[in-house]
Amino acid sequence: MSQAPTLQSRRALYIGGLDPAVTESTLRASFLPFGPIQHIDIPMDYAAGTHKGFAFLEFVDSDDANEAIYNMDGAELFGKALTVNVAQPDKMKLGSSKALWSTDEYHKEQADLKDGGEGKKADTEEGKVEK
Repeated sequence: MSQAPTLQSRRALYIGGLDPAVTESTLRASFLPFGPIQHIDIPMDYAAGTHKGFAFLEFVDSDDANEAIYNMDGAELFGKALTVNVAQPDKMKLGSSKALWSTDEYHKEQADLKDGGEGKKADTEEGKVEK
């Protein structure tokens, strides 16, 4: 018996619009009335020292997730309206699936390195040393 991936089974939710005061225990307490929670992930902004304002929450059962969406989408938590949807898988950015060596610039740089030893890089490094 195989288990469906989390995002395709509609058990994982995206929760956006979180106030900086929201913690994992706050989210757990807010969503626990809808059913057992399997996992909560709150991505952190380490430079700022706070979370990024959104979280992912996974229920054990997809019916519980649907109930949470119905009841919590648009609800307020610490004075901010929440956005609650089924989590979507990451989408690739345009051009990110191209190989590094598929661009003309890469081949030109490699040709310069082969033909002139260090080519432009050596000239630039020497210029920095002399200044």
